[in-house]
Amino acid sequence: MKKVKIGRVVSDRMAMTIVVRVEESKMHRVYRKHIRQHGKFHAHDPKSEAAMGDLVRIEECRPLSRMKRWRLVEVLERAEGAT
Repeated sequence: MKKVKIGRVVSDRMAMTIVVRVEESKMHRVYRKHIRQHGKFHAHDPKSEAAMGDLVRIEECRPLSRMKRWRLVEVLERAEGAT
């Protein structure tokens, strides 16, 4: 089963690559306080479908380059002001 993550596109400047910020909320095991953690993932976008600010779904795949281990599955929501 491949891992799937949902996040916002923070950069689309590279050719066929987007950078996606994924936020997760976890509870601290001792203090029982909610902690927000984030990670940035480079994802393969061959058709340049996603733009900055879009909400996207990415899935794990084989290594495509030094940084890219994820692939764009679909754009869930377009950013406001996008064409």
